[in-house]
Formats: sequence, C-alpha cells, structure tokens
Amino acid sequence: MLLTRSFAKPALSTVNGLRMTAVAALLLAAGCGKERPSLGGRADTTPVAPPSTEFVGELAYVTNEDSQNLSVIDTRTDSVVATIAVGTRPRGVKVSPDGRTVYVALSGSPKCPPSMPDEECEKLKADKTKDGIAEVDVVARRVRRVLPGGSDPEQFDITSNGQRLYISNEDAGTASVVDVQKGTIDTTVKVGAEPEGVRISPDGKLVYVTAESDTSIRVLDAATGAVKARIKVGRRPRDVAFTPDGKRAYATAEVGGTVSVIDVANNRVLATITLPKDAKPMGVRVSPDGNRVYVATGRGGTVVVIDPATNKISGSVKVGQRPWGIALTPDGSKLYTANGPSNDVSVVDTRKLQVIKTIPVGKIPWGVAIGKAPESGK
Repeated sequence: MLLTRSFAKPALSTVNGLRMTAVAALLLAAGCGKERPSLGGRADTTPVAPPSTEFVGELAYVTNEDSQNLSVIDTRTDSVVATIAVGTRPRGVKVSPDGRTVYVALSGSPKCPPSMPDEECEKLKADKTKDGIAEVDVVARRVRRVLPGGSDPEQFDITSNGQRLYISNEDAGTASVVDVQKGTIDTTVKVGAEPEGVRISPDGKLVYVTAESDTSIRVLDAATGAVKARIKVGRRPRDVAFTPDGKRAYATAEVGGTVSVIDVANNRVLATITLPKDAKPMGVRVSPDGNRVYVATGRGGTVVVIDPATNKISGSVKVGQRPWGIALTPDGSKLYTANGPSNDVSVVDTRKLQVIKTIPVGKIPWGVAIGKAPESGK
C-alpha cells in the first residue's frame, strides 16, 4: 500500500572535581535545564540515563516511530544516554561524517498497518506540513531545523562530505536530492511506485533507490540525479547495501522472501538467495571487511548471515520482534537491530552471533544509525 508503516582522546573538562570529556560535559549541561528539548511546545519527558563521564567511540541512534523521538545509545555500555524529541513518524536516520548532526526523516502521512485495507488507509488524512528531514544537534539534544525532504520521506542516504541527502518519497514515487547547506531540494526524480531503500555507492557515483510496488531498483547518477538504469529484483524490495569495493549490491525483497545479488557494473542480478520460509527480509548491511551480509527478517524475528563468497546462508541469530533497521559498528564487532513491536534494540556480538544485550527504547523503534561521538570545539 502507498502509506506504510579509535578516535583521538577528547580534551577533558572538570565538573565538581570529576574529570569528563568535553562531549559529556556538554551533554550534561544540555540535560540540566528545567525541561529537555521539545517540539510543538511539548517537552520530552522520557527518562534517560545520565551522560557518561568519559566517552570515546560511537553512538547509536534509534528512531522511535510512535513515540516520535530519537534514542541515543552509548555503544560502549549499550545503554540509552539521551532521548530527543524530533517530530512526527521518525523513520530513516543518518549521521553526519563529523558526528555532530543526525538527520531523521519525518512524515505527516498516516500510519497504515498491514492489516488495514487500502481503502481505509486512503481515507486517512495526511498533514504534509509535517514532512521533512529533522536536523538534530547531537550535543545540544535538539532539532536545529527541519529541511525539506519531499513528500512522505522514508529512507535516505548522505554523501561522504555531508553536503547532500538523497531521499525516497514513498507516496509520490520520487526521490528528492537536498542541498544541506542551502536547505533546498535541488532535484526531484521519478523512481517507481513506493520507493523506500536508498544507498550511495562506496565511490559516491551512484545512488540505488528501491521501489516496492515496482519490484525494481532505480540506479541514479549521484551528480545529476538522472536515472541510469532499472534493475528488476524480488517482490517488494525494501533495502539495499553495497560491498566495500562497490562491485556487488544486496537487495532485500520482503514479499519475495529473497535477497538479490547485483552486479553493479553491469546493472544485473547475478543470483537470488531464498531465505527461510518465515523470513520477510527488510534491512541489510555488509560487514566492513565484506565477508558477511546481514539481513533482518522482519516478522521472522531473526538476523540471517549470508556468505558473499558462496551466496549461501552461513548462520542466523534470534533477536527481538519484527527487526527492521539494522546497523553495524565501524569495526563490525556488534550489530544493532530495531525491534518494532517489542520496543527494544538487540545488540548482537557478530563474532559469536549471539545477542549480548537487549536495550529498551521508545515506542516502535524503526531505524538505526551509528556514528562517531562528536568531537568538542569543532
């Protein structure tokens, strides 16, 4: 249906005789006011853990679609260190290269569960004034501004220099290209019905956009936004990920229960991998070394591991309910899954392929992104 559902050691500050990083000090200061950041005059009152007294490494960001906020997780301790109100139906999420900004896709289109008939969904009203991409200041814990994102933005990707966003517009069948500095949409491209997954190739030259109802992927020229090719894949493609060398891409197909292996240079499917019967493949990521492909199986409740050398399943791990968005730490040692109905995040040790922690977050977690902690003074 059209409407859906490591780093250099930071400088240290001293507060009340305690040594802490400048980042932690800023986070603590941001949390010491009478109210935490708010939207629409309503303060976010969700309890959060106090900021860590010393932080080095990465933060994981989880969008909570129904509670309309963003959970911030310290990946060292795997605990929530902040909760930030962002706006209506947050779904797609990305971190800027410097780690100081998180972008979140917001949508004013009504949420229609799979059980709702299309005709009932179409009767619900959309508030297009709530569509956009929230630009979140990580240290200040607040939305700095809302960028235009086209109609009903769902997923998107960000360039390596942080200057452009490529966004899928689910209810319009288009992709929008946004200039971050100007805060404007530069280009809008037709990409097929119900676009969702968006991924920029490692060399930055191509953008893949999955089209669910069109059962295909549009290949865009990243520089111009022009459509270069259309690749037919499995039924209802949801997400796509490239290998580190950019030679292969893996596209999940929810209804088809498959993963398509794509020859990027020749715009063709090399192989189709069939997942277990109960799998509804959703989010997909490739390990930093290119030796594993991780696929969230949605209602299957697992993450399946594919060996790209053989295109065969090499393992799986049971996680929370209906995992959708997944993300890997930069070293590939841990994987995080957003489990919608169970309102939590599973942390998987990828070496042992075991869940090592379950983290309660907001209501209906949807997407996950991991980025380095913001450096102070920059």
